[in-house]
Amino acid sequence: MAVYELPQLAYAYDALEPHISAEIMELHHTKHHQNYVNGANAALDKLEAARKDGSIAGVVTGLSKDLAFNLGGHTNHSLFWKNLAPNAGGEPTGELAEAIVRDFGSFEAFQDHFNGAALGLQGSGWAVLAYDKVGKRLVIEQMTDQQGNLSIDLAPLLLLDMWEHAFYLQYKNVKADYVKAVWNVFNWDEVAARYAAATA
Repeated sequence: MAVYELPQLAYAYDALEPHISAEIMELHHTKHHQNYVNGANAALDKLEAARKDGSIAGVVTGLSKDLAFNLGGHTNHSLFWKNLAPNAGGEPTGELAEAIVRDFGSFEAFQDHFNGAALGLQGSGWAVLAYDKVGKRLVIEQMTDQQGNLSIDLAPLLLLDMWEHAFYLQYKNVKADYVKAVWNVFNWDEVAARYAAATA
């Protein structure tokens, strides 16, 4: 059975400084993301064992929740790392920029909406810019924990990790400073490529 693996980053841990510290990046990647990979693989192993020994009916609910949480953590982080890049930031261009203006009114209105979603999360979660395949438009949603509270037919384009482990060592409890800083390292080329794939 295929197992999930921790992806390598396309940049060094210190490449996003001063906006995101090397210490945070290393801990976030090697500890937190690795734990989600380990948890997803463990849930798959336990589900396979339960199918073989006939106990699946009694354990599927708990193990399904474990798999969703840990696989969500792995998937979210795998996308998140690509959303970040050194020498990035600014504003998107091309079809993505046009879609942002169409669906939010302006880049500034989109930025305010996204920031509000990030800072308005209660507890842990993510702010998500996604393409809604049903409505054929961009939407911003809050993802609670690693997998909850999202519409089902969304293609995620831009994710911002709002769990404390993503910012606390550097920004302490001032989440707004972290949210402001991360705009300097958003990789719009990656977001635009995801948008193109989602709308193809």
